[in-house]
Amino acid sequence: MKLGIVGLPNVGKSTLFNSLTKAGADSANYPFCTIDPNIGIVTVPDERLQLLGDFYHSKKVTPAVIEFVDIAGLVKGASKGEGLGNQFLANIREVDAIVHVVRCFEDSNVIHVDGSIDPMRDIETINLELIFSDLEILERRIAKVGKTARMDKTAAKEAEFLQKVKAHLEDGHMAITLEPENEDEEAFLASYNLLTAKPVIYAANVAEDDLADDGASNPHVEKVREFAAEQNSEIFVICAQIEQEIAELDEDEKKMFLEDLGLAESGLEKLVKASYHLLGLMSFLTSGEDETRAWTIRIGTKAPQAAGKIHTDFERGFIKAEVVNYRDLLDAGSYAGAREKGLVRMEGKDYVVQDGDVILFRFNV
Repeated sequence: MKLGIVGLPNVGKSTLFNSLTKAGADSANYPFCTIDPNIGIVTVPDERLQLLGDFYHSKKVTPAVIEFVDIAGLVKGASKGEGLGNQFLANIREVDAIVHVVRCFEDSNVIHVDGSIDPMRDIETINLELIFSDLEILERRIAKVGKTARMDKTAAKEAEFLQKVKAHLEDGHMAITLEPENEDEEAFLASYNLLTAKPVIYAANVAEDDLADDGASNPHVEKVREFAAEQNSEIFVICAQIEQEIAELDEDEKKMFLEDLGLAESGLEKLVKASYHLLGLMSFLTSGEDETRAWTIRIGTKAPQAAGKIHTDFERGFIKAEVVNYRDLLDAGSYAGAREKGLVRMEGKDYVVQDGDVILFRFNV
C-alpha cells in the first residue's frame, strides 16, 4: 500500500512524514528504508504478530508495510508547474490513497502561507490544483477519443462519459464523488487514474491540548469532519509535533508517553486504521518456526487469491486452506490442541478470508 502525504507548506506535513516513518521503523524493529529522499517504508503495527511469533518461537517476524510518499511543494498554481508542481502531482498519481494534512492549530511562530488558519480554504486550494491537473488529462483523452467516436460505439460511449466527468470537475467536485452508472463507466474512470478519484484521508493537525478530546472542541476540526463525511473520506486527529517526540522513544517509553497524554494509540496507528478502512484492507497471518508474517489483502478476498499473495504457485495449485483464528490458536495452547477442539477448519476455493485468520495453504503444481 502506498500513501501520498500532501498539504500546503507549514501545515505539519513534513513533520508528520518524518515522525511516522521513523516511528514506524523503530516500533517494529524494521529497518527504515529511504528509497528516495521523500519516500519511506514503515511497518503496520500489529500486536498479533509478536504474540504468534512468541507462540511458535519464530526465527523471524515480518509485518505488513506501508510506503509513504512525502509530496512536497503543492502550492497555488501547482498544476501549471509552480513550485515544481507538475513533478509532485505526477508522484501522487502513483499512490493508492492521499493523506491530506490540514492545519487546525494556531501558532504565531509558524507562519501560514495565506496568513491565517482556515482549513477549508486550504483544502480547496489543494483540491483545485488536483482538479486542474485532472482536467488537462481529460482534455487530452477527449481529443483522442473524439477522433474515433463517430465510427466506434465504445469510443462514443466514452466520449459521452468524458464530458460528464469534465462537467463534474468543472463544478468543483472531486471525481471520487461521481457515481458511475454502469460497469463501462467504472472501467473508463479507473483507466484515467485521476488524482481526484483517489481516496482521501484528512489528517487534522492540532495542538497538544486538542488531543485529549480528539479535537472535539476545535471548530476547525469540526469543519473538516463535516467535509470528510460529505466526501466519503476518512479523518483522524493528530499532533505532528507530539508524533515527532514519540518517534524518538523506545516502545516502553512510547506507551508511557501516550498514557500520560490520555491517548490509546499513536498517530501511526490511527492512520493505519483509517487507511485500511478507507481502502477496504485487512490482514491474514502465516506462522511457524521459520517465520510469522502478516499479508495485506482486500476484504472479501477468497482463499486461492490470498494464497497468491504468498506465491503464484499457491494460487495456481490451490487445494485447500487450513484456517484457525489467531486468538483461538493462542487460547488452545498449541496447533494440535486447536485441532482437537475443532477450531482448525478445512476451507475450499470459495472461502472468504477473515481478518486475523492464521492459514496454512495446501497446494500442488
